Formats: sequence, structure tokens, C-alpha cells
Amino acid sequence: MTAPGGRARTAAEERAAEEERAVEQALALVGRRPQVSHPSASAQQQPERAYPTDPGTPPPARVEPGMRTGPDPVQGPPASSPSGRQEAPPGKDALPGKGAPSSPHAHRAGATTWAGARDLAERLGRATRLPAHRLPLDRALGHVLAEAVVALTDLPSFDTSAMDGWVVAGPGPWSVQEGEGLLAGRGSTEPLLDGQALRIATGARLPVDATAVIRSEHAHHDEARGLLHATREVVPGQDIRPRGQECRSGDELLPVGTVVTPPVLGLAAAAGYDALVAVPRPRVDVFVLGDELLTAGLPREGLIRDALGPMLGPWLRSLGADAAEPRRLGDDAEALRRALLASDADLILTTGGTAAGPLDHVHPVLAEIGAELMVDGVAVRPGHPMLLARLAEGGPCLVGLPGNPLAAVSGLLTLAEPLLQGIAGRTSQDRYRLPVREDVQGHPHDTRLIPVVHRDDRVVPLHYNGPAMLRGIAAADGLAVVPPGGVRSGTEVEILDLPWASASPWTEGCFT
Repeated sequence: MTAPGGRARTAAEERAAEEERAVEQALALVGRRPQVSHPSASAQQQPERAYPTDPGTPPPARVEPGMRTGPDPVQGPPASSPSGRQEAPPGKDALPGKGAPSSPHAHRAGATTWAGARDLAERLGRATRLPAHRLPLDRALGHVLAEAVVALTDLPSFDTSAMDGWVVAGPGPWSVQEGEGLLAGRGSTEPLLDGQALRIATGARLPVDATAVIRSEHAHHDEARGLLHATREVVPGQDIRPRGQECRSGDELLPVGTVVTPPVLGLAAAAGYDALVAVPRPRVDVFVLGDELLTAGLPREGLIRDALGPMLGPWLRSLGADAAEPRRLGDDAEALRRALLASDADLILTTGGTAAGPLDHVHPVLAEIGAELMVDGVAVRPGHPMLLARLAEGGPCLVGLPGNPLAAVSGLLTLAEPLLQGIAGRTSQDRYRLPVREDVQGHPHDTRLIPVVHRDDRVVPLHYNGPAMLRGIAAADGLAVVPPGGVRSGTEVEILDLPWASASPWTEGCFT
């Protein structure tokens, strides 16, 4: 194919164009759906078609949004989970009734690229952004500004003293005026005549025609003669905060997309705001699947501890979401179906059950309730069986995370984090790259996410980075995005910061 201007398009440009078309198709499907409540259980018996057709007209051929239509990429051997289940390679399951073979575990189209999946998730989130509300300051923490904060007055709104001391007019020495002086909130507006001095407190309003403020420690009060002498040179305007020093009325203080942090609340209050127009924190339900999971004690008799339940709630809250306590559903397809239909969250996360094993119920249940599958497998290791769906007719988005812990982290960063950013109206973080300090082995065909720590101007890959391991990510402050084939020492790679990496110590509820 030839690009405009006669230049032949490269394979990379062809793939990028194909992914862009898939993203637009997925968002168009979402955008034209009416926003209604979840269908009832009885309505699930005959789910509506995604493509209305005239009577007697066969439905058009179906291409899953966000997927490549070419041949499957070559896949490495599947990784086993701690429970013995295997993470099926992407592109090996299809949903019944989705234009694919009827078996829920039949051959799927090729997996979405890692970059394409993240882009689609963020754009889908922005297409389903939550409506803004006017929130009192004491309820706005962690929300995202939907309207800019504009100064309602000059700050400060009058000339004030920056220090405790003496306010003087003209050259010294100065005749001291008797009385308690000027206090914050109780200052006189009487002008100060040349040669006069008056005691003043920090924050007090300056009298008209004041020249400077002399700090207490830089002045000598000769009480016997009633004179004030400066022990240092006095510069006109010193230790005075002039009106409008911080901002003028009408100045934009904070743009749309700013996360409301404690300093943002303080600035808004100083600027005269009682409430802010902001997008609420997205509500997230977490459903933990798997009969093999323990909630306490040591692993035993084929059972393992649930590592994702304790981890996902705090992680989601660090991303600015309002995450409910995880619900453990086991390997029960009917319980999963009921939970999905009953959820009123903005985003649902499931853990496990996204591959092709006999107890992996996520795909069949999504097909049963008429969900729209946007991403079904991502070309990334670990975590390739992750998925992104939109529940039927106005329902929430769903991110299906693999059951292996580090694979689930990969799904969280690839799909859930950018989706939440879009839903909440957050500004995307600037992407940056750093060189790696040693060679990093890559997957032959897929992107790899490797836990790293920052050391000076480079990142160091960490060991214990298998799909079922958390030891590496627990010590990491970011993940390196390693392209297929790996990289040599010194090569720059994209870095994904972990949300708590800049907080010391990190506490739950950090919104920066």
C-alpha cells in the first residue's frame, strides 16, 4: 500500500493504521448505544444484536473491536498458575454468538498489541467519563477538576505584612505610635505619615502610604525617646506582600484535569471557593474467582493464598478510584453472572477465569449476558489472557485480569489504569524513557513488562518476575516496557511509574 505522496507504508505504519481503525470501531459501538439499566435476567434469554439488520438480511461479518484480523502471532508455551491452571495463549478463545465458532474456547483472532490495548482502554474511558458534580471542599479530595479553578479575587486581596515587626513610612528614625498596633483581621485603614512607625503582626493589612516592614529582630525601639531605629538597611517594599502578588482576579489557578490534593483544597479556599466542580472517583467492584484460594493461614493441600484480594483495593484507591472490598465468588458461573448484573459500579474487575480451562467462566458468562468484547487477549507477557468488555446496553466496563499475581498487575496497568484515567477525566501522565543497566531478555513476539528500580539515570531490572511472582514488583518503583526480542544494556525503554513510587512513606489514599 502507498501512503499519501507516493511513499510506501512500512509494516509498522500498517499495523498502527489497523489498530487505529479498530479503536475507532470500538468507540463508535459504545458511543451509539443508549444509556439504560442492565437487562433483566429474563431479557438475557434473547440478547439484542450488536448490528441491527433488516428482515431477511444476513448480519455482517463480525470483527472484534481492538483485534488484529491477520494470522495469529506465534505464541510461547502457556504459563501455569499456582493452582495448576494454564494461561492460554491469546487468540485461542471465542465467545458464542460473537461471529466466532460456537465453542467458548474456540480459536480467536490475534491478540491486541500492548500499546493498542492501552490506547483503546483510555479512549473508551474518556467516552464513558462520569458526569461532573459540584462538591463541597470537604468532599472533593481525590476527585478530578471538571472546571478550572479561576481566581475570584486578587491574592492577597490587600497589601499585608509578611512578618511580625514594625511598619514604617518614609526614612528613619521613626516616631513610634502608641497602641496595640495592627493585628491580622483588625487593621486600621488610617494612613501612616512620613516618619511614623507602628507595630504590626504577620498578615495584618498595611496602612496607606506605608514604605516597608522592619522585622522585630532588625529594629531597636528607644522607649525613652519614643523612636525606632533600623539595625539594617531598609529597602522600600521589604517584607510586604503586595496585593495580587500570587494572582490577579480572573487568573487560571488550576486547569481541568487536576487531581484535587490537600494543597489544591487550600488554594481553592484561599481563592474564595466553597465547592469545586469535579468528576467523582470511579466506583470499582472487584470479584475474585477461584475455589483454590485461601483468605488466611498457610497454603496447604493444593490451596493457595489469595494475593490479589488484599492488593487490588489499595492499588485501585491509589489510582483515585473508590474501590469496594473484594467479593470472593469461587468458580461459580451463576454467581459471577448474578454479580455482574447486580453491580452498579463504573468498572468491574475480575481475577482469574479469563483463559480456556474447564473452570474459566468469564468468557461464557460475558457471552451469556450480551457483553461487548473490546479487547480479548493482549500481546504482552505476563498477562496475555486479559480482556476488556462493556456490559450490555449502558452497563459498566469490565477488565478481566488473569489469576497469576504479576500477570494481574500487568492487566491492571495495561487496561484498568488507563480506563480509570479516562472515566475520571484525569490527565495522562507524560511518558518517558530511561536506559536499562543490563541486557533484558524479551519475548519473541510480545511486549514484556519487567519490574525495575531507578538507580541514578538508569533502571535496573529485578529478578523474580515470573507470572505467579510478586517478589520483584514488591521491591520495584516502576515497570520497564520491553519490546519483542529484548534490549541491550544502555537501550532506552518506556517506564511505567507505580502510583506510590514518589510517596515516602506511601499511604493508602495517595492521589498524586
